[in-house]
Amino acid sequence: MAITKENKVDKVEVVGDYKAVQIRTATIIKEDGVELTRSYHRKVIHPDMDVTNEDAEVKSITNVVWTQAVKDAWTAKLAADNENS
Repeated sequence: MAITKENKVDKVEVVGDYKAVQIRTATIIKEDGVELTRSYHRKVIHPDMDVTNEDAEVKSITNVVWTQAVKDAWTAKLAADNENS
């Protein structure tokens, strides 16, 4: 009986004006190749965040959608939010 655990990014979505990237990671437990359980973890990353430790596919997506214009707009939004609080 071999029990294995696999973590894989199974869903990536880009949403909103500032191109937030939503990432869903599945944790899959298998016994002898047969899936026993699957659970999910979600997180959201924004243009000012470090993606060094993200999955290669996620990095590729952020390189495309997080243009300098998007990054500048996100920075301006954060600054405006700080002024209003």
